[in-house]
Amino acid sequence: MANPIVTLFRIPEVKDKILFTLLCLVIYRIGAHIAAPGIDVRALQAYVGELEGTVFGIYDMFVGGGLSKATVFALGIMPYISASIMFQLLAAVFPKIEKMQKEGEDGRKKLTQYTRYATVGLATMQAYGYAIFLQSIPGAVPNGGWGFRLIVILTLVTGAVFIMWLGEQITERGIGNGMSLLILFSIIEALPGALVQTGKLVGLGEVSVIALVLMLAVMLAVITATVAVTMAARKIPVQIPRKVMGRGRIREGQKSYVPLRIMAAGVMPIIFAQTLVTVPSALSSLTTNQYVTGFASYMQYGEPLYYVVFGLLIVFFTYFYTAIVFNPVDLAENLKKQGAFVPGVKPGARTAEYIERVTERITLPGSLFLAAIAIVPVMLLDAVGVPFLGGVLGGTGLLIIVGVALDTVQQMQQHLLLRRYDGFMKKGRVKMRGRQRFV
Repeated sequence: MANPIVTLFRIPEVKDKILFTLLCLVIYRIGAHIAAPGIDVRALQAYVGELEGTVFGIYDMFVGGGLSKATVFALGIMPYISASIMFQLLAAVFPKIEKMQKEGEDGRKKLTQYTRYATVGLATMQAYGYAIFLQSIPGAVPNGGWGFRLIVILTLVTGAVFIMWLGEQITERGIGNGMSLLILFSIIEALPGALVQTGKLVGLGEVSVIALVLMLAVMLAVITATVAVTMAARKIPVQIPRKVMGRGRIREGQKSYVPLRIMAAGVMPIIFAQTLVTVPSALSSLTTNQYVTGFASYMQYGEPLYYVVFGLLIVFFTYFYTAIVFNPVDLAENLKKQGAFVPGVKPGARTAEYIERVTERITLPGSLFLAAIAIVPVMLLDAVGVPFLGGVLGGTGLLIIVGVALDTVQQMQQHLLLRRYDGFMKKGRVKMRGRQRFV
């Protein structure tokens, strides 16, 4: 059997997409190591070393260590994700935004443009808060003041806009989802350091061998469960009736099925929920209001309220994002146009209602699985004393790595199948032309 990797690079179109994606990711990782001006990075890293396992550490993981190194890409893709979440939520409140979502390509272009504007606004606020945070660290900013703040805001907002553009280019011209891939490689960036740190802790006796074995078992369980649930689907039976094609040709009735994935939303609910759960801590850095800072103290990583809110947000965004990416009405209309039907269900509106009901039922276990796999392993590893690696490979990080990798591989397989189908059709046309010439 031919090596699928070699086969991918033999297809010019797919090879160009893969190489373009890799080039964008290399550029992203290079920028993630260029420090912003006016900052003593060593003083910053000495200070943030105490923030491992906090919300700051989790956010830093999503941006590939950009916050702890004060790089030009310190904000990462998170402002763009936050802006996307904001408009998707507003669509349920404002009919005008919902109308834009349904207007086709023109409406999506307008919504994308508004999302970009919102990204700049959110990035400006986050950069300002980060500048204030840097000035509060002893020795991190030799020359503070408004001049320093403006430089940091300009640098970080420019970096966030460039990353937004980079993610859109990967989605349009490359392989996979640009936002997910950027976060994936940011998390992978933290793996070597996390492994080294864990090895040091084992050598010093601060982490026992039993805890290390338990960590490996948790990692294996998360990978296995993620692969199984990601590939799992509920098969809706579909009957294609017998049909007369003309000139005496008859197409016999066929039985098929429509697969409804249990995790149709993929890992996006995790990313959305992780983005929103860091909002209280971000707001507390911008204000001294006692109510805001008090609530933020309860929303710190490791606190019970943090896990409860995080889990509820995952369940909410799983349903919310599934409703966005999957439309039962369109599926029912396509089945009706092809003459297919679900046995025992009337075509059209009744079929759409049936599919929507099934989707709601299978989304519940999928959302609960996402919440459990993002929270339980981290709590377990923290309990046995492996907090450093727990944030990277304990749940959220590993789930994103496996989920995004599977989604990207599936897209590559679709390109291969499409190529084979095109080749088959071309051969069929050649044979048909030969037959016509012979006749």
